Amino acid sequence: MLYELHELHKTIAAPVAAWAHVNQRLFTNPYSPFAYHPFSRTIAASQELIARLMRSYEKPKWHIDYARLASGDVPVAIQTVPHKPFCNLVHFAKQTPQRGPRMLIFAPLSGHHATLLRDTVRTALRDFDVYITDWIDARMVPLGQGAFHLDDYVAYCEAFIRLLGPDVHVVSVCQPTVPVLCAMSLLAQRDDPALPKTMVMMGGPIDPRRNPTAVNEFAMGRPYSWFEDRVIHRVPFNYPGYMRKVYPGFLQHMGFIAMNAERHIDAHRQFFNHLIVGDGDSAAAHRRFYDEYNAVLDMPAEYYLETIKRVFQDFALPKGKMTVGNEPVRPEAIRTTALMTVEGELDDISGNGQTEAAHLLCRNIPAEKRKHLLAEGVGHYGIFSGRKFRELVYPQILEFAKRWGKAKA
Repeated sequence: MLYELHELHKTIAAPVAAWAHVNQRLFTNPYSPFAYHPFSRTIAASQELIARLMRSYEKPKWHIDYARLASGDVPVAIQTVPHKPFCNLVHFAKQTPQRGPRMLIFAPLSGHHATLLRDTVRTALRDFDVYITDWIDARMVPLGQGAFHLDDYVAYCEAFIRLLGPDVHVVSVCQPTVPVLCAMSLLAQRDDPALPKTMVMMGGPIDPRRNPTAVNEFAMGRPYSWFEDRVIHRVPFNYPGYMRKVYPGFLQHMGFIAMNAERHIDAHRQFFNHLIVGDGDSAAAHRRFYDEYNAVLDMPAEYYLETIKRVFQDFALPKGKMTVGNEPVRPEAIRTTALMTVEGELDDISGNGQTEAAHLLCRNIPAEKRKHLLAEGVGHYGIFSGRKFRELVYPQILEFAKRWGKAKA
């Protein structure tokens, strides 16, 4: 019922947002006489703020049309290779014979779209032939496609690695560090020739018992039944995934906002002031961030609930009790793949030490093939996006890949 009420709210809010947008244009368009009213900027700012707060946000575009190489800019063609029911593997194909070594980026399936990693992709395209997992909104997947469990996620990871390996460099950001480490462990246990040369794990909950954050405490402080009863809903009839059980994106978004409510309120207050004083650059930066941040997707219920149970409550992986199907997961089987972990000093999503724990689990990787980076002054999003990522984190990932995978700069 809650999902249906949300859809009703969207329907009611849509004309309000459209009307506010029209008013905003009326008081900013130079051909409109209202644009020369003494309070035109204030009125326009209030209308734009109303429009942005009331509108619905669809999945953003990648906006990656070219790669900036040392030799100059080259066009990029965005291709899907291959398509699976719950995920597209997207290839950013540079239109040049020298594409560089392959990099497979596992984007999180945790509420936001893979486009949140746009800066990660754009930066890596300088040196790599980049692929990324682009997860599909579960409300768009017909019920006939079946369920999607955590084990299915691991199977997807294995399939994508086999498709691109063994010369691929694997990078997992946040939530997928756990299923990717499971997939890498299973490949190593089977002596699979596709096992990659390097894997980089960034800000993920390998061992959530270390320095638990508000996110970890929320998951650990409630019984499994609470999540099953409170946050799982069926997709309404107006979507292809009608009747599929999901953790709705709008509930996740409410949680994101509630975690840092004061910060978001202040950001919108500053946005309003920037519009009034005519600070177009700051206003544009606000729009870009929130166009991405407000665009959320539904997660399959079985995958979400199993992640809560096995990752954040049972700590199955660090306790050595993780299984995929009937097969135990043994990270100590990984011996030849180089491991790099990255954490942000100020990360309030995955606490310091949670990702570094991968080194203890992968104890048979030689010491010289390990690296841990604690990025000073960097929060969760800063480890994969923004100036500090480009200047501090990425150069070390590139150097690591060059050393252990013979990646060319």
